[in-house]
Amino acid sequence: MILLDGKKVSEQLLEELKVEVEKLASEGKKIPHLAVILVGNNPASETYVASKIKTCERIGFKATLIRLADTVEEVNLLDKVQELNEDPEIDGFIVQSPLPKHISDDKVINAISPLKDVDGFHPENLGRMALNMPAFLPATPYGVLTLLDRYNISTAGKHCVVLGRSHIVGLPMSLLMVRNSKPGNCTVTICHSKTVDVKSHTLQADILIVATGQTESVTADMVKEGAVVVDVGISRVADASKKSGFRLAGDVKFDEVAPKCSYITPVPGGVGPMTIASLLKNTLEGVKRKIH
Repeated sequence: MILLDGKKVSEQLLEELKVEVEKLASEGKKIPHLAVILVGNNPASETYVASKIKTCERIGFKATLIRLADTVEEVNLLDKVQELNEDPEIDGFIVQSPLPKHISDDKVINAISPLKDVDGFHPENLGRMALNMPAFLPATPYGVLTLLDRYNISTAGKHCVVLGRSHIVGLPMSLLMVRNSKPGNCTVTICHSKTVDVKSHTLQADILIVATGQTESVTADMVKEGAVVVDVGISRVADASKKSGFRLAGDVKFDEVAPKCSYITPVPGGVGPMTIASLLKNTLEGVKRKIH
């Protein structure tokens, strides 16, 4: 069993991005500039955003954090989105989720220019992705693809089973794995809350990608010997032995599943670090498009 070390690969990726930014700077070209809109003060969002800003600064990106109160009117948030769409200094931006209940996620996503949608959520980017055309790929699935690629995991002709059909991970992940590309060219099955006998599908998986949000729900009896398992989930589980009172766990019961796998992602340190690196890779790509 080999660990798919997302922390290690993301560090390599960030170092590569840093070198590219230094090259742009030495040539007098534009430095990538990422903006983040943070609505309210959700603790998890605060942590994620701080990490994104810190990573930007570390590799030489410019980063702007725009804070809005959780009482902000939807129309005012949309106005801010339009302002960033029109700002030539900003190469890409994201609106950190979750948003307050009075604001429509769909309206916000649709308002972001596809040319600056570095989260890869806009319908135009998702459509272009499905057609294997140049597009900003959703950051988490993009991170998974990069992880598979860096470990030279063969995907062509393999059976990939994706658990979960969210627009953020499961659905785009299934489309990326079926595309005529590398990694890709899989035969893909996607399972969800209405799937009957999920285990019968997961046992056929050469590559199992789990993004259900159900902590440690995938057990050893659901995984075939030698499978590649990618665990996208992360949640807190009470653990009295830890100083914090909790431990981080994924959607896969790691200790019992890992011995059956050829490759598996740990939680934490697997897919998570790859997401921020992929977001920044998209942002740099936005700059390159302008240059060329």
